[in-house]
Amino acid sequence: MRNRPVRAAVLLSGSGRTLTNFLTHIEAGDLPLRIVAVGSSRAGVRGVDIAREAGIPCAVFGRKEYADPESHNEAINRWLVPHDPELIVLAGYLCFYIAPAGFAGPVVNIHPALLPAYGGRGYYGDRVHSAVLAAGDERSGCTVHRVDGQYDHGEILGQLAVPVLPGDDVHSLASRVFEAECKLYPEVLARLADDIRQNR
Repeated sequence: MRNRPVRAAVLLSGSGRTLTNFLTHIEAGDLPLRIVAVGSSRAGVRGVDIAREAGIPCAVFGRKEYADPESHNEAINRWLVPHDPELIVLAGYLCFYIAPAGFAGPVVNIHPALLPAYGGRGYYGDRVHSAVLAAGDERSGCTVHRVDGQYDHGEILGQLAVPVLPGDDVHSLASRVFEAECKLYPEVLARLADDIRQNR
């Protein structure tokens, strides 16, 4: 029982690069997860295709189809509950998320900066990297944190810094930060999975 992989749900909004990274690490045997569901806030994105090609149950919940964030979350969570995830992972998910009532497992997100810097509503993707460059910072990086009902606010579970190099633009900095994300996120998720398995 303790040795079986942890059941994880992934929420995304775009290309699915992070989902692909998870699947690669799972296949390599160093990430003890089984992704049981993928939810997307956008239709027609590559992340949906990746999930379906991998045979993972997937559904789309377009934000504009719901009156408010609460009803959007309710729809997602109604769909997630039967899949019985032990861990919910935000992977390039651009909407505000609140876990199902009574959900006991961790809900985690990764942010492309060293929180608390450049966090909060409106700070995502290239907007974060643009702000780092505009400030003249010498380093940036990524942060894995718990989701706690405020944007980019929950307990920090891991960070990995990268240098900001002379001549960097948004795209080169974003690429370097994403490389760090591909290393950090699986490491943190593996630790969480071990904790979940120990406490079953």
